[in-house]
Amino acid sequence: MRYRCAVLDDYQNVALTFADWSRVTSDVEVKVFNTGLGDLNAVAQALQGFQIVCAMRERTPFPRALIEKLPDLKLLVTTGLKNAAIDVAAATERGVLVCGTESLGHPTAELTIGLVIDLARRISFESARMKAGEPWQVTVGGDLNGKTLGVIGLGKLGSRVAKVARALDMEVVAWSQNLTPEKCAEIGVEYATKDDLLRQSDFVTIHMVLSPRSKGLIGAAEFALMKKSAYLINTSRGPLVDESALIDALTSKAIAGAGLDVYDTEPLPKGHPLRSLPNALLTPHLGYVTQDNYRVFYGQTVDAIRAFLDGKPIRVIG
Repeated sequence: MRYRCAVLDDYQNVALTFADWSRVTSDVEVKVFNTGLGDLNAVAQALQGFQIVCAMRERTPFPRALIEKLPDLKLLVTTGLKNAAIDVAAATERGVLVCGTESLGHPTAELTIGLVIDLARRISFESARMKAGEPWQVTVGGDLNGKTLGVIGLGKLGSRVAKVARALDMEVVAWSQNLTPEKCAEIGVEYATKDDLLRQSDFVTIHMVLSPRSKGLIGAAEFALMKKSAYLINTSRGPLVDESALIDALTSKAIAGAGLDVYDTEPLPKGHPLRSLPNALLTPHLGYVTQDNYRVFYGQTVDAIRAFLDGKPIRVIG
């Protein structure tokens, strides 16, 4: 049997260049989709007749209602070993195998530090002015040396960010629901309560998994505690921050600004209020989008397809 494989949401049209797909193309016909397929019904229609689907992170959700509309689906491969947008239980019930890939930890941490530096020194702002022929130098940048970075979530990514911040001679404090002073000491940062972290920090960066407990973790009450000169950075998931409260805080200048890589709705709609706020530094969910990470993602996607074809599935989720 020759399988049909759909590679979804390859925005940059690079999926076939970051892995050796010849390892499976004798058994599999591969079709790449470079743009989003639309709502659930449109996705279901587009994927009819495909036995294998390769998902890029959470760009296209796979809830039960969609999985039940795909009777031919046998293998769903997601980049990353977790994907909250896939109903794994529903897939398992329908006999669909869900497999994942590994993911590098450093790209998102590097982007986070980049956003911190850009917010402090107004790099993007001044670059755009120079290209537009505007007058020379209008901003006076802020310093990072001696400033306080508040890290919410001191896991793999948060720890990386904390270590780079310390190398920049920043003071680093951290908090999460289950974080202990002992864990902070291992990383070389100070433990703080959530409220104290928000009051002390010049930059607050979020590195939490989205869950019912963490949704809306930063809202109006939290923004009220932050310094008016402070910045919020979110490279984790949009709904960790109450979007309406964030827009209000930026509009009223209750905080100095925000660096955002993630949003409640992605791609961010063209007319979204965040796009017009001068103190919002926006990137289009670039955290995991690097050459090395894509080599891992697509290389191990091909590995998973080959293993499935050989009857020896790997990195099974669920």
